[in-house]
Amino acid sequence: MLARLLDERGVPEQRPPRGDPYAALVRAIVGQQLSVRSARAIYGRLLERFGGEPPTPEQILADEPDELRVAVGLSHAKTAYLRSLAEHVLAGELELDRMRELSDEEAIAELVAVKGIGEWSAHIFLMFTLGRQDVLAVGDLGIRRAVERAYELPALPNAAEITAIAEPWRPYRTSACLLLWHSLDNAPT
Repeated sequence: MLARLLDERGVPEQRPPRGDPYAALVRAIVGQQLSVRSARAIYGRLLERFGGEPPTPEQILADEPDELRVAVGLSHAKTAYLRSLAEHVLAGELELDRMRELSDEEAIAELVAVKGIGEWSAHIFLMFTLGRQDVLAVGDLGIRRAVERAYELPALPNAAEITAIAEPWRPYRTSACLLLWHSLDNAPT
């Protein structure tokens, strides 16, 4: 199936890992449960609010939550999640500079301890920020949809079904996810 997708769609763009782990998590929180287009627009407004740069934890906490929410187009929950992330980083409860030293499982456990960072955000962080090669984004709707189409399944597969289907892709499940997103023209940014 992967070979067929490569023949049909070509090789997806390979992006180098992002440099700033905090900014990557901010972007992941903003993009949760949104289309790629919507996430891009809201993140763009967030950058504009902070002079074209990703906000620092200090800037997020200094901004009035309701003003930030309205100006950027965030939900109440996502505004709270951004504040929670900033608080965890500033308190030293989430040490982003040591994430590269942790196993995938350890990194996910530390990330999901922050309110608003779930498994999906942790997977995206591992793939696109840490450059991990064997991450399977089982909770991503795009991955589920692409697997459904590629395997001509009668319905969207659940996490267990995707995990079973993806077992032969080890240790390159991240590359398989990139190809699946590419097949839909819907890769996360």
